[in-house]
Amino acid sequence: MAFNHLPAAMHDALRPLSRRPVTHSMPMARTHRPSGLPRSGDDHPSPDAVLERLAAGAGRAARITHTEHLPPRPGRHAVWPDRIRTEIIAAIQQAGIDHPWAHQAEAAEHALDGESVVIATGTASGKSLAYLAPVLTALLDGSEAPNGRGATALYLAPTKALAADQRRSVRALAAPLGTAVRPAVYDGDTPVEEREWVRQYANYVLTNPDMLHRGILPSHARWSSFLRALRYVVIDECHTYRGVFGSHVAQVLRRLRRVCARYGAHPVFLLASATAAQPAVAAERLTGLPVREVADDASPRGEVVFALWEPPLTEFHGERGAPVRRTATAETADLLTDLTVQGVRTVAFVRSRRGAELISVIAQERLAQVDRSLPPRVAAYRGGYLPEERRALESALHSGELLGLSATTALELGIDVSGLDAVLITGYPGTRASLWQQAGRAGRAGQGALAVLVARDDPLDTYLVHHPEALFDQPVESTVLDPDNPYVLAPHLCAAAAEIPLTEDDLELFGPASAGLLPQLEAAALLRRRSSGWFWTQRRRAADLADIRGGGGSPVKIVEAGTGRLLGTVDEAAAHTAVHDGAVHLHQGRTYLVKHLDLADSVALVEEAAPPYSTTARDTTAISVLETETEIPWGAGRLCYGSVEVTNQVVSFLSRRLITGEVLGETKLDLPPRTLRTRAVWWTVTEDQLDSARVNPEQLGGALHAAEHASIGLLPLFATCDRWDIGGVSVPLHPDTLLPTVFVYDGHPGGAGFAERAFRTARSWLSATREAIASCDCEAGCPSCIQSPKCGNGNDPLHKRGAVRLLAELLKGAPQEAPEPEGLPGPRTSPATP
Repeated sequence: MAFNHLPAAMHDALRPLSRRPVTHSMPMARTHRPSGLPRSGDDHPSPDAVLERLAAGAGRAARITHTEHLPPRPGRHAVWPDRIRTEIIAAIQQAGIDHPWAHQAEAAEHALDGESVVIATGTASGKSLAYLAPVLTALLDGSEAPNGRGATALYLAPTKALAADQRRSVRALAAPLGTAVRPAVYDGDTPVEEREWVRQYANYVLTNPDMLHRGILPSHARWSSFLRALRYVVIDECHTYRGVFGSHVAQVLRRLRRVCARYGAHPVFLLASATAAQPAVAAERLTGLPVREVADDASPRGEVVFALWEPPLTEFHGERGAPVRRTATAETADLLTDLTVQGVRTVAFVRSRRGAELISVIAQERLAQVDRSLPPRVAAYRGGYLPEERRALESALHSGELLGLSATTALELGIDVSGLDAVLITGYPGTRASLWQQAGRAGRAGQGALAVLVARDDPLDTYLVHHPEALFDQPVESTVLDPDNPYVLAPHLCAAAAEIPLTEDDLELFGPASAGLLPQLEAAALLRRRSSGWFWTQRRRAADLADIRGGGGSPVKIVEAGTGRLLGTVDEAAAHTAVHDGAVHLHQGRTYLVKHLDLADSVALVEEAAPPYSTTARDTTAISVLETETEIPWGAGRLCYGSVEVTNQVVSFLSRRLITGEVLGETKLDLPPRTLRTRAVWWTVTEDQLDSARVNPEQLGGALHAAEHASIGLLPLFATCDRWDIGGVSVPLHPDTLLPTVFVYDGHPGGAGFAERAFRTARSWLSATREAIASCDCEAGCPSCIQSPKCGNGNDPLHKRGAVRLLAELLKGAPQEAPEPEGLPGPRTSPATP
């Protein structure tokens, strides 16, 4: 029997609290701030005072496991390079900025010298101004050219919201320049009637990699005047381009460079990130160009108070009798309620769309008991909303109409929400980079800020709130991406050939793996070689072969059955787990039940309802080894790395009571299986090792299963991923290894670099796993150590002590450092036909 732990992208790719009473008699100003709350300047409450109020309720203080104080930092000014136009400097000064910070001036200097540059400084350090000063200078110079369109610039953001926010900023800054700067957003929400104007007249186009890939590059002839004059390409929040998504974007940028060169343009790339390790290395891998690094942050920073918060245990018991800890969702909803009553402007980040909706609903219900004017000042924000809904929420947040917002990472990136006082982070977001990115949303006006990480009942979260050094004494992770992944590269070679026929000269641009893939693409009748190069042969659009976000197909429309009203969408890849028959779906505070999921027509029909439960999909997974690329001895056992095929099927869903998470029942489902070819790390143990670890046959399945769960939970400390990006399978006797085996695999076609990182750091990774299990106070295993929130086997069987002994025995034979897997990155298993 195999025990599996499935990543979200595989679901996808295949795929009692005692609260402080609040009364109406509380002193409350117009902004709902108590008059006695200390301020940190500009009428913002002191973060220490805000935290003290949150901890004042019965039992609250004991939930704070650690508080980190980051002191304020003074700023260092410089002067703008003399090549920045005086009109631009005047416009900047008119916006209230007399002098640039030193890193802004340095980055602008590199850009003016024609050098690509990455600005890797903290949140709210003025990165946008650092690249806008040279970009606007180029646009102003171009507007004075006697003929032609003048210089142009392209801005790429990972989200539509960030692009729209940047357009507002550019318009405000460039207003004194008249019509010399013509910014315009070009994305899926841009009306058809506006698109031609953008192509012909806009000189600062703000878009995203998806639109560049599917809209601009395939139609480059219609964009020729824009591309011919392209001077700068801005890549904002570049640290988000990691894993498979980052690998796709890297190839999209190579295609952009190739098309620009066709028109005689060689743009300079300006990249920005608040959180990146080795930013120049990551930027060079992303763009394929040499990149200068500016990472010495000269901006001032207000005090930051960062608290780690662990919800209490409840009187309920869950699977296998384990104690149930109060959910991070319920705890965050209470904290958001209290902060809203205090008038503290707050964003609560949560990883799931359902969680964002649920926090908003709970907070609104509790605020209604305090003051009926408060519930409308809290809302949810997530992907899948209609464009007009997103824009209305962004506007309300900007204006201060909203005091509290529960949001997914759709709001994490760069949107200027100056004036926020606090950030609640509902569960570790998977990487330290994302943690600091989310925490940095508060304090953007220079005031002090409070950040609170509310731990989920999860091995990694529990480990982190009791080991703060793992968060505060470690640098952010390196950005992992592999443009040579054949599953990524092959469809982009087809797209490039459809744009302009490929030649031998192009192979250097796309990387050494491209030469080996072209014969395969010819054999698949996707490309045809002629004397002048390789040509696309199909009538279908080549760009459609590459799904750069891994969604795996057309979005599934969520439609209200009674009215036919479109509520929103969900990625096709997530449909099996998110909108299966019987699933609970939340949308802007309303609860719906999915009546039917029609995969053929990509529609989920829903009806409004009020069930007292949430739903969680369950699945089964099988795994087979396709190729073992590297293996090393671990005592008598082996540590291996290579290619695998994973077959998954969603088979049922659990109904769980709201707030407590108590399981109410299980319902069977009939959905088709999905397969995934990817990369994995796996380890085997021998019978002698089992004897030494005192793990008998009755305990073996549970010991392997527990070690698998915990190792997945701890891997995000060592790789740039979160546990929902990776999956695992444990088998007492695997047919390919003929030994007890634990697999951990990337949940993306072709791999994403996470399993590779696990192989390289296996000794440290599995040592931390053993420590996390052994140090947990529970008797037989709980969600804080070996139980998983997404286990396809219902967390059964599990054997905590057996896992500790098994890992200890395995680690006895571990080498000090695992070697680099041979041949990585580079050509790997042949990709499936795109």
